[in-house]
Amino acid sequence: MKINEIFYSAQGEGARAGSANVFIRFAGCDLACTFCDTEFESGSEMSEKEIAATVARLMPTPRAVILTGGEPALQYNQALHDELRGVGVTLIAMETNGGTAPAAPVDWVSCSPKVAEHVVAAKFPDGVQELRYVRHPGQAIPQPKVKAGYLYLSPEFKGNVLQRDSLRHCLELVKANPAWRLSIQQHKSWSVR
Repeated sequence: MKINEIFYSAQGEGARAGSANVFIRFAGCDLACTFCDTEFESGSEMSEKEIAATVARLMPTPRAVILTGGEPALQYNQALHDELRGVGVTLIAMETNGGTAPAAPVDWVSCSPKVAEHVVAAKFPDGVQELRYVRHPGQAIPQPKVKAGYLYLSPEFKGNVLQRDSLRHCLELVKANPAWRLSIQQHKSWSVR
């Protein structure tokens, strides 16, 4: 597996914001989003066993991991799932663009769709735990075709700088559509990964 980085931090967005996790950032993505500011192209080859050993070294039990990227669903497999469970990981979460279904079980799916809604619905027929949409001025409220426990709108950032016009737009959308919540990438204001 090609891994960009593995680190221990707090989740900065969504329903699990503030929780401690080991982040496993996979290298590579099948999309090229213009607003993405994450460096995920570089990386090192690691075995599933090496990844799990790194998680065990970084975090006390109970352990929670977030598979992120790039696009983690392109590499995540049953062997990594089994190795993570073997070192005491009790929660495996994935942050995905929704274009590829995970090849092994995941406990929590945070989908930030970058593909057509019908594709996400086809890849996740049972739904996901949360949907997060990045929005900037002029974009309408999303019309998801997949079930989700939580619906979030996230204002666009440029690097670590929150775009205030995007924030105002997301706040207006949330006020007009109370089923949706605002989720800001808090880790950027905390100055942590």
